Amino acid sequence: MAKALDALISEGVSGRRVLVRSDLNVPLDGTTVTDDGRVRASLPVLTKLAEAGARVIVMAHLGRPKGQVDPKYSIAPAAQKLDELADVPVKVASDVVGEDAQAKAEALQDGEILVLENVRYDPRETSKDDAERQEFAAELAALTGDNGAYVDDAFGAVHRKHASVYDIAQKLPGYLGDLVKKEVDVLKKVISDPERPFVVVMGGSKVSDKLAVIENLIGKADSLLIGGGMVFTFLAAQGYSVGGSLLEKDQIDVVKDYLDKAEAAGTEIVLPVDVVYAAAFDKDAQNEVRPVEDIEGGEIGDSGLGLDIGPESAKIFADKIKSAKTVFWNGPVGVFEMAAFANGTKAVADALVSSDAMSVIGGGDSASAVRNLGYSDDQFGHISTGGGASLEFIEGKELPGVVALGA
Repeated sequence: MAKALDALISEGVSGRRVLVRSDLNVPLDGTTVTDDGRVRASLPVLTKLAEAGARVIVMAHLGRPKGQVDPKYSIAPAAQKLDELADVPVKVASDVVGEDAQAKAEALQDGEILVLENVRYDPRETSKDDAERQEFAAELAALTGDNGAYVDDAFGAVHRKHASVYDIAQKLPGYLGDLVKKEVDVLKKVISDPERPFVVVMGGSKVSDKLAVIENLIGKADSLLIGGGMVFTFLAAQGYSVGGSLLEKDQIDVVKDYLDKAEAAGTEIVLPVDVVYAAAFDKDAQNEVRPVEDIEGGEIGDSGLGLDIGPESAKIFADKIKSAKTVFWNGPVGVFEMAAFANGTKAVADALVSSDAMSVIGGGDSASAVRNLGYSDDQFGHISTGGGASLEFIEGKELPGVVALGA
């Protein structure tokens, strides 16, 4: 049985160095953090430990530097944002487990936070070789001295069998951070004991990325609302022509099978009845609303592509959401970054905001979409900090970082 953070606090952390795996994998524009949601989500556990007297050492990754030191993937901008938001002192090491990290870890005082450089700068972090990961985990653990502890508070990384997520739990006494515990509790309820009607909104570009999720939800969800680029494979499976829209032809037969299985299992799959069809993938492109049974029949013809669900579809999706008691949403239903193709995603978000349902946004692009469209986190029931992790949980997969702690 996994131990929660409060158990560690009650044991006493004053004067102890505690290694915390946080999620600081924030989007950057150069060195500017464009969405600090993950930093803010990491703050409560770090602050809780620091205020209890712990000497906190933060491990985190940013991007995919592939085991090389690359300045554009430095953790420094995220650490700076953490320092701006925190009420306790934050220091930054210029390396991961090298001389600077060792010296600054040794010099930490009670209530201070040290952020290590990007753990993915070390190729052993993501190595497929167990011995290499174990070696790196041992070096990370050594930063805590003789009486250290490990806290996993990075839900966005728990689906990775990486040294700072999985192997470290074999080197130090491990505890579930509050953020990870809440994520697991919320997603367990969604998948195992949802209040009904249970409605799932699935978007994003490729249906192949979501097949396992869709398969696991058939028979569990009452309604599956499908949008985004993935919808065109569903429409093609029903015999519709989709112009130049994103289409995975090799998945059409799989989708046909899912449509049949869903009908037999009592899960309603709701597809758009109209789409916003554009002449090009461009914010200023000519566009028109087309019914799905005649997408190519307008002025744009067969060379265009669908970039959003249409207004009638948005109303149908909104009504389904408003009638639900539990809603899980993963993936925008249109190209929300372009104003002309953001209305469908806005309609889904508006419906969630006005709904009484328990709403869970499954991280990733969905979380970015609602923030970039001007919504605040507290307008929704729960915004997951881990897109990939939440999807794998909904798929029914075991998450290595959670398993390592016995949860």
